Amino acid sequence: MVKSFSNRSPWLLVTLMIIGGVAGSLVDNLLVPTVPYLRNVFSIALRPGTLDLHFLALTFGFSLAVGPLTAVGLVVGYIVYRRI
Repeated sequence: MVKSFSNRSPWLLVTLMIIGGVAGSLVDNLLVPTVPYLRNVFSIALRPGTLDLHFLALTFGFSLAVGPLTAVGLVVGYIVYRRI
């Protein structure tokens, strides 16, 4: 039996994946002192850029650091979404 995903909000998926990623990062930070290979982190970053309009200055930037348990948490969030 195939489930239809059309009645689910994509914001639910985003929320569950954020919760899973944060939970994975917390577990990762707790286990790094005992399991050092969990320290390996893949980082993607967009350097901050500033738009100065003389009356308003906006700074844009983005950084994503994904460790092994963070990735597991993201996958678990997706699986929870599929099973709901």
